[in-house]
Amino acid sequence: MVEWAIEVNDLTVAYRQKPVLWDIDLFAPPGILMAVVGPNGAGKSTLIKSILGLIKPVAGQVTIFNKPYEEQRRLVGYVPQRGSVDWDFPTTALDVVMMGLYGSLGWFKRPGKKERLAAMESLEKVAMQDFAQRQINHLSGGQQQRIFLARALAQNASIYFMDEPFQGVDAKTERAIIAILKELRAQGKTVLAVHHDLQTVPEYFDWVMLLNIRRIASGPVSEVFTEENLRRAYGGYVPFIKNAGCEAKE
Repeated sequence: MVEWAIEVNDLTVAYRQKPVLWDIDLFAPPGILMAVVGPNGAGKSTLIKSILGLIKPVAGQVTIFNKPYEEQRRLVGYVPQRGSVDWDFPTTALDVVMMGLYGSLGWFKRPGKKERLAAMESLEKVAMQDFAQRQINHLSGGQQQRIFLARALAQNASIYFMDEPFQGVDAKTERAIIAILKELRAQGKTVLAVHHDLQTVPEYFDWVMLLNIRRIASGPVSEVFTEENLRRAYGGYVPFIKNAGCEAKE
């Protein structure tokens, strides 16, 4: 039996009886960076949330390393969209990162010196250790994204789901984030990220899934990130295409 890091079969999600995702299959091997791309309204964020049980699907199964997600939750880290978070909540960057440790610590045990050290190490990995005591609403968008990435890193997960990790960040932060993701891959971790910049898919990712309510194509970037598949995913219009077989086009 093949041990997929992430396996999704026949996943269907509907809002008010209207399909948002339809009969989705997804397979991701261990130790890769995988992008999920598609037009607005394609169901990319919904895919991640339904895999994580944050949205209840109409049908479908999700397994992590050949076991139901519910049994493997401790192996999974999640970085949500920055825009979905209440950044006015009165808490510090360090507290946000330590929240990522509650899964292993338990909600009724207070974090101690060990957890604080782990949180600080995660902040150092994203170059935010000097902002540990800063209120999160006083951070820039890029800094807030780094804090959420640090929270996920503190979990020491095997698989990371990230919803638009590069959204609203500057070029320096984007380079820092992709460097961390490649380091995770070198450690054998798997990352599945919703991504919107088609130009950087071949540079940043190993595998890609093209999605538009249905799965258009999924697999290694060199095989499925083609002009034909992109046009199918984007309804015939692709604002930018760049891969081994195509020239950039407007």
